[in-house]
Amino acid sequence: MARQRELRVLVATDGSRSAQAAIATTLHFPWPARTRVRAISARGARAEYRRSILLTALDRGAEKATENARRTLSRRWPDVETSIIDNTPVEGILGEAERFQADVIVVGWRGHGTVRRLLMGSVSRAVVRGSKCAVLVVRQSPRVRTIVVGVDGSEGAKHALAFVGRLVPPRDGRVTLVSAVELMTAPAQGRVPGAATIAREVRRQNMIRSQAATKDLNRAAAELKRIGWHPRTRLVHGEPLRDLLRAVAASRAQLLVVGVRGTSGARYLLLGSVAEGALNQSPVGVLIAR
Repeated sequence: MARQRELRVLVATDGSRSAQAAIATTLHFPWPARTRVRAISARGARAEYRRSILLTALDRGAEKATENARRTLSRRWPDVETSIIDNTPVEGILGEAERFQADVIVVGWRGHGTVRRLLMGSVSRAVVRGSKCAVLVVRQSPRVRTIVVGVDGSEGAKHALAFVGRLVPPRDGRVTLVSAVELMTAPAQGRVPGAATIAREVRRQNMIRSQAATKDLNRAAAELKRIGWHPRTRLVHGEPLRDLLRAVAASRAQLLVVGVRGTSGARYLLLGSVAEGALNQSPVGVLIAR
């Protein structure tokens, strides 16, 4: 069996409470043994401010943030790397992720109000939209032991499962796999010619969809069980986001993992309703997989 390459994790910090949660989560997250970590802080000042009081303050804040990150993360990774980026937070994080060839970016979620979040966005949201790799958006800093994963047969969902498959299951680590199948509705009897025939075909198609989803769930569960997770499957016929959030609450999960639809160009900006909704509504951390 070929040896899997190291997982590269880039964690962004600005010294804020949400960034501290991101650092703590990174420290305790069930990464594989071959994981390389780099912590960065973006100053965000332009060149004309190079000798200003502003830059001096930014320097001190960035240096303090990266030093705190280094001190914390070195408890697990003695050779953790840190750097200060002269750029805005979003551009600095995304640029460093490409240079580092990161597999995942870890950022904190400041929890802005709904109106401001939807109109202006946030650093974490902008990073999710612009990133070419997975992004872990941290809301708290618990040890992740229970995960909910959205499964729908898409490429994004496959990436989500692959990401979880690379993690090291903690003791009693549990994964709930949720697949939402949208059922077709047959026309009312007597209102459409051949309604009975159409209804039979609709039932057959719904059964095919449900069976295919169940097969995908069982296949994914078997693979996760093989590597040490305790999986559960949940086939639902409602709204995907609503049922994912219900599964998070029912299982008391610490992490929700979903894939993103759209893989190139401007489509990076379109996460899909489930991923966007997860960022808006999930009470726990969200991993957006690509």
